[in-house]
This record gives sequence, structure tokens and C-alpha cells, in this order.
Amino acid sequence: MQEQEKSQTNEKMNWNIKPYLAMGLIAFLVIVMSISFFFLIYRYHGITKNLGVLMDILQPVTIGLVLAYLITPIVNFEERHLLPFALGRMKSEEKARKTVRAVSIVGALVFVGAIIGILLQMVIPELYRSINGMIDTMPKQVNSFMDWLGSYVNADSEIASYLEMALTKGTDFFENWARTEFLPQTRNLIAGLTSGVIIAVRMLFHVIIGIILSIYILMSKEALIGQSKQIVYALFSGKKANTIIRTVHKSNEIFGGFISGKILDSLIIGILCFICLYFMKMPYTVLVSVIVGVTNVIPFFGPYLGAVPSAILIMLADPIKGLYFILFILVLQQVDGNIIGPKILGDSTGLSSFWVVFAILVAGGLMGVFGMIIGVPLLAVIFYMARNALDYIMEKKGLPKDPGSFVEAERLDVEANRLVLRKAQEEPPAKKLQKPEKKGKK
Repeated sequence: MQEQEKSQTNEKMNWNIKPYLAMGLIAFLVIVMSISFFFLIYRYHGITKNLGVLMDILQPVTIGLVLAYLITPIVNFEERHLLPFALGRMKSEEKARKTVRAVSIVGALVFVGAIIGILLQMVIPELYRSINGMIDTMPKQVNSFMDWLGSYVNADSEIASYLEMALTKGTDFFENWARTEFLPQTRNLIAGLTSGVIIAVRMLFHVIIGIILSIYILMSKEALIGQSKQIVYALFSGKKANTIIRTVHKSNEIFGGFISGKILDSLIIGILCFICLYFMKMPYTVLVSVIVGVTNVIPFFGPYLGAVPSAILIMLADPIKGLYFILFILVLQQVDGNIIGPKILGDSTGLSSFWVVFAILVAGGLMGVFGMIIGVPLLAVIFYMARNALDYIMEKKGLPKDPGSFVEAERLDVEANRLVLRKAQEEPPAKKLQKPEKKGKK
């Protein structure tokens, strides 16, 4: 009997101690997280500085990963067409696949390099001609303005004295500024140019290392994918691992579809812009078309970011044509937003206009132009994950998954676990038309 009582008391103690252990573990984790959060705020500048150093060290890796991701569709396209040709002429399938992979990677890099080279070849000479033309026409515009001003001033001696006084003060101010501000800042300017050259050389070195890393990544992408999936299935249960893998595939689909579609859309817009501006005989046709096409990669704000400097550039040469260009850009963007864009991109993100603008503003404020480009697909991935989590919770609670079912909901009937809809306003019953009585034969 005593042994039985001891075993029962031990079982009770073991059973009752588990909640306390769980509470103690939760309290410990809360304290650790609070201390970590306080340390993060207190040492914010030191942490950001260390993160900046780490990001600078990992910059070649980042460039390699981004480049490998961007040219993967080109590599896959080339492999699909070259592999059947190589398999029929090589005895070893493995050797054929490796050869085709290497040729495809080199071809993709050459293709991207050629596109960048062509754009630079188009933009730089045009930019040089534009600046040179502005320098040539500027003295004529200034002389015509001065002639007009002189003719106006000669008619009024009081205005002439005011202008002479302003010119004297302006000259004195410029001399003092040159003596006290400009000359001492010359050393800083030279130091800035030196540091700029060093930064450019370092960036070039990082790009070269990134290209080499992208080649290694693409050559062994299947092995890297297999290792990543193996780690996921080793760390998580089968159900959670499947969810993670499915989320990664969906993220790749959203990002890949959005970025490749946006690049194709921008290319079409740039070509259409060039053709129309050429027939409209606009100045700086090539430069403006490249600006409009490149900035079109940024969703929503991109067309306006490219149209503003282009319109100013054209207005300096011909104000009337600048107004025509603004009207043309408005029409072109309507065509892109309503016809070309939806045909190419479709509903790849599934975001409303409000969330598109929100994503661009937030990501652009945090990461600049790069954030404005990736902000929309990034928020689309976050929405996809949130939607899956919300569907899971709704399924657990036995509630509808469709958000439209909650629009007319007034409350939840807890006992029946169903939504109670708002009562529709009862319309007054329609008056029945009284039919005239037919006179029967007596």
C-alpha cells in the first residue's frame, strides 16, 4: 500500500511540475528577449556599424547571387535548346550536360554584357551631344536676354541704378566666397575625388568577384538546391518543411515573373518611345527613350521619374515640343498601364493599388531605388505567407476563408460558430395591382 501511494504521489508531482517548467521557460525567454531588445536599442549605432562592415564584406557574394538569379532564365532557355543537340553528339550524358551548362552561362553573361554595352554606347554619346548643344546655345540665350534687359533698363534710369548696385554686391559676395569658402574646400574636393576613385576600383573588384561567384553558383545550382532542401527537412517536421518549400517556390514565381515581366515591359516601352519620338522629330530621342525605358522598371512612380527630367531636357531645346512630349508620355503610360502591362505581367502580385504605392514608399525609403524595384514583389510574398497563415487559422476555427464573407457580418454566433449577417433593410411590399373583374354572362 505504501509503495502504491508513493508511486501515485510521484506521478502527481511529475504531472503537476510540467506547467511550472513551461511557465519558467517562457519567463526566461521573455527576459532574454527583453535584454536583447534593450541591448539592440542601446547599442544601435554599434550594431548598424558592424552590420555595414559585414554587408561590405559580403557585397561580392550578394552581387553573385543577384546576378545568378537574374540570368538563370536565360541559362535555362539556352539549355533547353542546346541540350538535345549535345546529347546526340556526345557519348557521355554527364559531359554533355556540363558542357551545355558552361556554354549557356557564358552565353548569358555575354548577352547581358552586350545589352549593357549597347545601352552605354547609345546613352553616353547622346548625353555628350546634349550637354555640348546646351553649352553652345546657352551663350546665345544669355545674350538675347541681356539685350532685352539692356533695352528695358535704358528706358528707366532708376532700374539701372538698382541693377548696378545688385551687380556690385553680387561681385563682392562671389569674391568673398571664393576667398573664404572655395579655396579652402579645394583640398577636400581633391580628397573626395581620390576616395571616389578608390571606391570605384573597389566596386569594380567586387563586380568581378561577383561574376566569378555567379558562374560557380550556376554550375552547381542543383547541388545547392538539394542541400538547402535537405537542411529544411532535417530541421523541421514534414508538414512544416513542405510549407517552407512551397513558400520558397511561390516566392520565386512571384519575384521571377514580376522582374522578368517588368524588364520586358520596359524594353517595349523604350522601343515604342523611340519610334514615336523619332517620327515626332523630338530632340535627344535616344537619350530620352533610354531614360523612359529604364525608369519604367520602377512600378507606379517610374514613368513620372523618367518623364520629368526628359521633359525639362526637351523644353530647354524647344518649349513647344516639351509640352507635346508631356502629352505623349501621358498617353504612352495609359497604354502601358491598361494594355501592355496587364498583358505581360497579368496579376503576378495580387496587390491592390494602395498596397503597391505603400510597398514602393516604404521599401524605397529604406533601400533607395533598389527597394522601389523589389518592394512590390516582396510585399506580395509577405501577403502570400500571411494569407496562408490566416487560411489555416480560419480552417481551425471552422470559419470561412473568403474575406468577402465577413463584409456583411455583424457578429459571430459563438454557440453555432457561424457569422450572423446584418439584416437587410426591409423594402415596403409592392402594391398589388387589382385586376378589373370580368363581367360574366348571366
